[in-house]
Amino acid sequence: MNVGQAKTELSKLLSMAEAGEEVEIARNGVPVVRLVPIRSAKPGRRFLAAKGTLAGQIRIGGDFEFTDAELDEMFDQ
Repeated sequence: MNVGQAKTELSKLLSMAEAGEEVEIARNGVPVVRLVPIRSAKPGRRFLAAKGTLAGQIRIGGDFEFTDAELDEMFDQ
Protein backbone atom coordinates (compact mmCIF):
# COMPACT_ATOMS: atom_id res chain seq x y z
CA MET A 1 0.00 0.00 0.00
CA ASN A 2 1.37 3.40 -0.91
CA VAL A 3 1.80 6.23 1.61
CA GLY A 4 -1.14 8.32 0.38
CA GLN A 5 -3.55 5.43 0.69
CA ALA A 6 -2.05 4.47 4.06
CA LYS A 7 -2.74 7.99 5.39
CA THR A 8 -6.43 7.73 4.59
CA GLU A 9 -6.74 4.15 5.85
CA LEU A 10 -4.54 4.29 8.96
CA SER A 11 -7.25 3.02 11.33
CA LYS A 12 -7.91 0.06 9.04
CA LEU A 13 -4.18 -0.69 8.81
CA LEU A 14 -3.82 -0.58 12.60
CA SER A 15 -6.74 -2.99 12.96
CA MET A 16 -5.13 -5.33 10.45
CA ALA A 17 -1.81 -5.23 12.32
CA GLU A 18 -3.54 -5.80 15.66
CA ALA A 19 -5.20 -8.85 14.11
CA GLY A 20 -1.75 -10.27 13.36
CA GLU A 21 -1.23 -9.19 9.76
CA GLU A 22 1.96 -7.56 8.56
CA VAL A 23 1.21 -4.47 6.46
CA GLU A 24 3.85 -2.99 4.16
CA ILE A 25 3.73 0.68 3.25
CA ALA A 26 5.52 1.79 0.11
CA ARG A 27 6.76 5.07 -1.32
CA ASN A 28 6.59 5.23 -5.11
CA GLY A 29 5.96 1.50 -5.20
CA VAL A 30 9.02 0.63 -3.09
CA PRO A 31 8.28 -0.88 0.35
CA VAL A 32 9.80 1.28 3.10
CA VAL A 33 8.10 0.24 6.36
CA ARG A 34 6.15 -2.65 7.80
CA LEU A 35 3.42 -2.42 10.44
CA VAL A 36 3.47 -5.45 12.70
CA PRO A 37 1.65 -6.19 15.96
CA ILE A 38 3.62 -5.65 19.14
CA ARG A 39 3.90 -8.87 21.06
CA SER A 40 3.77 -8.14 24.78
CA ALA A 41 6.08 -9.90 27.14
CA LYS A 42 4.63 -12.66 29.24
CA PRO A 43 2.39 -11.10 31.88
CA GLY A 44 4.06 -10.88 35.24
CA ARG A 45 7.65 -11.43 34.06
CA ARG A 46 8.92 -8.15 35.56
CA PHE A 47 6.86 -8.72 38.69
CA LEU A 48 8.32 -12.18 39.22
CA ALA A 49 11.85 -10.93 38.55
CA ALA A 50 11.48 -8.46 41.43
CA LYS A 51 10.44 -11.16 43.91
CA GLY A 52 11.79 -10.42 47.37
CA THR A 53 13.28 -7.01 46.58
CA LEU A 54 10.95 -5.28 49.06
CA ALA A 55 10.92 -8.02 51.67
CA GLY A 56 10.35 -6.55 55.13
CA GLN A 57 9.59 -3.07 53.74
CA ILE A 58 5.86 -3.46 53.10
CA ARG A 59 3.25 -3.66 55.81
CA ILE A 60 -0.35 -4.69 55.10
CA GLY A 61 -3.00 -3.50 57.53
CA GLY A 62 -5.44 -5.88 59.15
CA ASP A 63 -8.35 -4.17 57.37
CA PHE A 64 -6.82 -4.71 53.93
CA GLU A 65 -9.61 -6.91 52.54
CA PHE A 66 -12.91 -5.40 51.47
CA THR A 67 -16.30 -6.95 52.15
CA ASP A 68 -18.47 -8.05 49.22
CA ALA A 69 -20.75 -5.06 49.85
CA GLU A 70 -17.81 -2.64 49.71
CA LEU A 71 -16.58 -4.15 46.45
CA ASP A 72 -20.06 -3.97 44.93
CA GLU A 73 -20.30 -0.31 45.93
CA MET A 74 -16.93 0.51 44.33
CA PHE A 75 -17.71 -1.21 41.02
CA ASP A 76 -21.28 0.05 40.72
CA GLN A 77 -20.14 3.68 40.47
